Amino acid sequence: MGLIRSCTRITLILSLILAASRLWGQAGPPFQTDDPTPVDYRHYEFYIFGSADGTPVEMDSTGPAFEFNWGAVPRIQLHAILPFGSINPSNNPIYLPAATGPSAFGLIDTELGVKFGFIKQTTHRPQIGTFTMLELPTGSYSKGLGVGRVWYKLPLWMEKEFGPWSLVGGGGYTVVHQTQYNTFPYGGFLVKRELGERLEMSAEVFSHGAEGIATPQTQASTLIDAGGYYHFKTPGLQLLFAYGHSIAGQTETYGYLGLYKTWGKDKGGGTTTPGDAMPSAQPQQP
Repeated sequence: MGLIRSCTRITLILSLILAASRLWGQAGPPFQTDDPTPVDYRHYEFYIFGSADGTPVEMDSTGPAFEFNWGAVPRIQLHAILPFGSINPSNNPIYLPAATGPSAFGLIDTELGVKFGFIKQTTHRPQIGTFTMLELPTGSYSKGLGVGRVWYKLPLWMEKEFGPWSLVGGGGYTVVHQTQYNTFPYGGFLVKRELGERLEMSAEVFSHGAEGIATPQTQASTLIDAGGYYHFKTPGLQLLFAYGHSIAGQTETYGYLGLYKTWGKDKGGGTTTPGDAMPSAQPQQP
């Protein structure tokens, strides 16, 4: 409960800081908080990205990674990530036994998911949706690149606009049935603003529980992440970036850098290129 109260206070502070500018409730890459809005029907998204998430125990990186999202039917998005990545234990005896072992690089666990926006936003209620994901054990368990079993992410996300304000938040559980891994809760809150025609900036507070001694995140942590989106002149093409550090719990660092492209057809059959990176989740090894 103390961790949740700390996140709430920090979110309110961030909201006051950003109050001077127009805000949007969009989340997902490059951030760890997601939102309940699927990709538009008959629209597509493609990302190529790299990310890093580590503690003094170990630094794990993802990249190159390839993400694809498809607005398959109205209010439903299909999602897939094929990621390569590395593990880099610190081999510091202070953190035994979690920090020991050789470094490795290769294919890590593959992510599949379905986002369903089942409640639309109105004047008096928020938009609400789920983004259920399963992680297939494609990474080598013996090298520490995969969990060795199918594992799941079960979140609930909400979004509400108040005039020029928009706030995204929610959370869920990562469910893992494997030795030395934990089932743990996670959640976040995010605000966003525009700084001119080509640049948008965001900040989030994100928390997670202890993920297990087979992971770098052996203890709970709360982070503040900041970053944004740079819109190139090419329609639908953006650069996504974020960096964050822990403010409570275990020391943790997070970073993301990627390129995003979106395209699709509108109801009249014409091609459209939505201007913002739509939400989806990057893989997180528990």
